[in-house]
Amino acid sequence: MATHMQTFTMIDIGKTAIVDKPIPIPGPNDALVRTTAALICTSDVHTVAGALPVENGRTLGHESVGVIEALGSDVNGFHVGQRVAVNAVTPCWTCSYCQGGYSSQCQGLLGGYKYTAQVDGNMAEYFLVPGAQANLALIPDELPDEAAVYACDMLSTGFTGAENAQIKIGDTVVIFAQGSVGLCATMGARLRGAGRIIAIEAIPERIELARRYGADDIIDYRQGSVVEQILELTGGQGADAAIEALGSPHTFEAALASIRAGGTLSNIGYHGENPEPLKLDLMAFGLGMGDKAIHTGLCRGGSDRMQRIFRLMVTGKIDPTPMTTHRFDFVEVQHAFGLMANKQDGIIKPLITFP
Repeated sequence: MATHMQTFTMIDIGKTAIVDKPIPIPGPNDALVRTTAALICTSDVHTVAGALPVENGRTLGHESVGVIEALGSDVNGFHVGQRVAVNAVTPCWTCSYCQGGYSSQCQGLLGGYKYTAQVDGNMAEYFLVPGAQANLALIPDELPDEAAVYACDMLSTGFTGAENAQIKIGDTVVIFAQGSVGLCATMGARLRGAGRIIAIEAIPERIELARRYGADDIIDYRQGSVVEQILELTGGQGADAAIEALGSPHTFEAALASIRAGGTLSNIGYHGENPEPLKLDLMAFGLGMGDKAIHTGLCRGGSDRMQRIFRLMVTGKIDPTPMTTHRFDFVEVQHAFGLMANKQDGIIKPLITFP
């Protein structure tokens, strides 16, 4: 076996490169995976822009699948050569946060998000899976890598948005932005039984996918006040729930104003690039007494979570692959990253394949 591998690494703020690094050696509780496919996430773009403080030289990536290359001595029930995936969030499953039901906050605020934020990410020819016994998920034979990789972050995060929105059968739900996470939230809202899904989007290709995934109405934010348009569609009442999937002060404020008294705002958008605190419109907030709930959430980890998402794909209830607008070999990853950073060529998600 080779001793070194190629990695897609942040070498400084605003700078990336393919960097040669030693192949990591798994500890007793780890697994070493040889990467076969990965996706580039907008979170990687935010990190390189400086929104997330990480050390220079940190490997990027948190959406990868592959084949088990080696297993730690304490990892049971798996064997070398199996196709596996790991969630973007890799909890320890032993701390008070994990045991209390907040595994994404493992060992402290956002602590479950380890790839890139705390350790090298997995946009590399090989990567380690910490806590492999609980975090490693076998990919069903009938599920191709290009579909399975969406369970690592996009589907898990989008579904978290729908779950935290407390959607009841027949609810009206508005989803702000139909990028990959918003599209997955739209899928999740349909799976949860939403009676009417209103999607906020202006890009034609994303509107087409939003309708495919369950959106009943599309609101173009360029055509006037989004809140007024939502109120008009809902007879002046507002939505039962709103999912903020962009991470913008404007969309957050509109989401809060768009829900009825007693409604829920579920935030899965990343607000790390916003220089100012989020504002709360006091009337939209019911002067603090409107029975409106704000629930923030991070992508959930663990093999059980992954297997549930795989099951939805295997049975044909969801198909994330139409979101793959571009495909690249790993040697082209920097070009793919540039397209993602600048949102060029109609890109939604670029799939990176490894030899």
